Amino acid sequence: MRWGLRVVVVAYLFLLVAWPVSLVAINTFADGPGVLLGVLADPDIIVALRLTVVVALVAVLVNTVFGVGVSLLLVRYEFPGKRVLSALIDLPLSVSPVVVGLALVLVYGGRSGWFGPALEGAGVQVIFATPGIILATAFVALPLVIREVVPVLEEIGTEQEQAARSLGAGAVQTFRRITLPAIKWGVVYGVVLSLARSLGEFGAVKVVSGNISGSTRTATLVVEEQYLNFNQPGAYAVAFLLAMVSVACIVVVAAIRPRGNR
Repeated sequence: MRWGLRVVVVAYLFLLVAWPVSLVAINTFADGPGVLLGVLADPDIIVALRLTVVVALVAVLVNTVFGVGVSLLLVRYEFPGKRVLSALIDLPLSVSPVVVGLALVLVYGGRSGWFGPALEGAGVQVIFATPGIILATAFVALPLVIREVVPVLEEIGTEQEQAARSLGAGAVQTFRRITLPAIKWGVVYGVVLSLARSLGEFGAVKVVSGNISGSTRTATLVVEEQYLNFNQPGAYAVAFLLAMVSVACIVVVAAIRPRGNR
């Protein structure tokens, strides 16, 4: 029974993950490395890759700070509406990213959005600009840091934090010296998952970006554009770059993580 379950799991992961990703790599280098080098020499694609990296890093930074704070709030404090807040955090996992993008347009759109006209009057454009892409990306990756940190906080308890406070440590000092080292690997893995999700976001970004070449077109939108224009090798090459960055992040974290925490 044990070996049968292992075979089923390995076969499932191979057919669903390993094989499709390997086919992207195979098709990328089917005619040699020239296609990949050509993609890296295209100015519009370079702009799209740079925008994707900037958006992903900003979204991950926002989600890390917000995620750690919300995790502490959910685990260390009791307050009315706690269960509702916990349920709302999982909303990005259950709502279609296209719906997220449309909702952001309704809120921040320049013509009919709730805050769009006021923001544009102040010289700040959100929709069809980089801020809108960051908002959409941060929203879809919102729960990942929180869901990694919350179980760690629940496991370590509050004894060490209470001991530190009893010895005169302030809130900031307690967090920096006691809490943060204890949740370090939860934060790191949440950041990696958030980064991978941010790099690959498509639906919400497509709605709010405007898909303007050389300006608001991200790498995932480049994949679609290249594929629809019958440039499959170019689409494979960009998709390969995105996949390899995500895989590399996960591999590095798995390699440096202490064995006892794996």
